[in-house]
Amino acid sequence: MVKEIVLIILLFNGELSLPSFPFEGTIHECFEYGDQLRVEYAAYNEKRNAWFLKDGIGTWQGFICQ
Repeated sequence: MVKEIVLIILLFNGELSLPSFPFEGTIHECFEYGDQLRVEYAAYNEKRNAWFLKDGIGTWQGFICQ
């Protein structure tokens, strides 16, 4: 059972940000939720092959289900 989801964000100033949010569910549900968050908070740049945060502060690197 997953208890939280941790986002992996690389800020443009070089810092790594790991905000976490409570999450109750299975690992499969957590992966689905992580994909939803990625689409909600970031936009894919095909030319640079990267997900950039829509607020312009960094890039989406992934997430961890714990």
